[in-house]
Amino acid sequence: MAVLLLFSLPLIAVLLYNLSFRLRYRIPPGPRPWPVVGNLYDVKPVRFRCYAEWARSYGPILSVWFGSTLNVIVSNTELAKEVLKEKDGQLADRHRSRSAVKLSRDGQDLIWADYGPHYVKVRKVCTVVLFSPKRLESLRPIREDEIAVMLESIFQDSAAASGKPVVIKKYLASMAFHNITRLVFGKRFVDAQGAVDKQGQEFKAIAINGLKLGASLAMAEHIPWLRWMFPLDEDAFTQHGVRMERLTRDIMHEHTLARHKTGGAKNHFFDALLTLKDEYDLSEDTIIALLWDMIAAGMDTPAISVEWAMAELVRNPRVQKKAQEELDRVIGHDRVMTELDIPNLPYLQCVVKESLRLHPPTPLMLPHRANSDVKIGGYDIPKGSNVHVNVWAVARDPVVWKDPLEFRPERFVEEDVDIKGHDFRLLPFGAGRRVCPGAQLGLDLSTSMIGHLLHQFEWSPPSGVRAEEIDLRENPGTVTYMKTPVEAVPKPRLPAHLYKRVPVDI
Repeated sequence: MAVLLLFSLPLIAVLLYNLSFRLRYRIPPGPRPWPVVGNLYDVKPVRFRCYAEWARSYGPILSVWFGSTLNVIVSNTELAKEVLKEKDGQLADRHRSRSAVKLSRDGQDLIWADYGPHYVKVRKVCTVVLFSPKRLESLRPIREDEIAVMLESIFQDSAAASGKPVVIKKYLASMAFHNITRLVFGKRFVDAQGAVDKQGQEFKAIAINGLKLGASLAMAEHIPWLRWMFPLDEDAFTQHGVRMERLTRDIMHEHTLARHKTGGAKNHFFDALLTLKDEYDLSEDTIIALLWDMIAAGMDTPAISVEWAMAELVRNPRVQKKAQEELDRVIGHDRVMTELDIPNLPYLQCVVKESLRLHPPTPLMLPHRANSDVKIGGYDIPKGSNVHVNVWAVARDPVVWKDPLEFRPERFVEEDVDIKGHDFRLLPFGAGRRVCPGAQLGLDLSTSMIGHLLHQFEWSPPSGVRAEEIDLRENPGTVTYMKTPVEAVPKPRLPAHLYKRVPVDI
């Protein structure tokens, strides 16, 4: 009897707390939570679709309980504006799970830092220095060189097996990996044969292991009084931290030697942070955390964005042909595209916007944690609650978008919609205090990749596959990989010599 009472007390305490909570606050409606676990077992794997479905029943603002943690989901433009602009100051903190605390060095980075002096400082470093127009322009040759590597590889593979489909993701992922490592560290992790070298393999292993650690212990994260049953694997986190630090310090040592040898710093992000260390009082923990923030953001999202765009372009040959006609008119067939051509390619820019509208790489914004009690949409959001903007649902809202499920870039010819956080109908990079500081880099890179792929190749579905049969379902996760990687047949459109890469080393 005593044992039964002992195990019942925590449950009774939770139920009494939830009752008092509901009497005190007028929280948004939502699916009825189960005792202790809340809605953890009700949420479907592709969460943003699940939340959009629930919003049709409960309205554009709804409550979802993960154990004892209240999560509020908003799914329309007006509420997104309220969260990201009007109440931004009260919703600018971050919820950090135990794994995020470890991986971010307790918020010493940018992504997981609470809003405050540290966040303002490191964000200034990013916006004013790392992602300044001058620095991005100086690093443009790296981006264009990695795109050239990708296109040469596609050309060679298509020539070796004419008419055979290729898995586009394979080329995009390789390009994104080498691009972000060169932008951050100033080096290609390849050996003499062109394969990923030992240091590059360690780099990839660390990135993959970080994702696994970050996704662990979900139940214990949301039910604090059960955490004693699910202790953190301290050894795993310690070993991961040691590997991250060892690799980063090895590269840091290489950069220090190179700077002594040449007498100056280069424009890569790592060199820039080392140069700014004293001026901005950046600890080594912050430098390492910032570098891995950029890697996490830069390894997946460009490849994901471009793969979705290419899937839509293969499904919509009319749009593909129209974009290619613009590319031929502006660039011709005697040279390849550069980023400097982008301002003269308005329809291509509309294609990119339309793809990001339908397929934002992060469809559910990272949670904004309330640092005080706040009202959203007339409902109470208690301090400590997490607020998520369903970017995917906002961009498909039939109230503000005509034919929202149709891939039609012309909608952005008819109305110029800002994509970098000023128009709350379209939020692939977020908005407000936590808008992505690398939005322009991501946009330029995605536009350049798509432009090159369309200018240099014509893309068609594999033999026996109709365009409309291409699978547009998403994989579960924070970022939305395609469930079925798109395959297409590339047909070269330019003279063969234009596919030959001329290596760039800066």
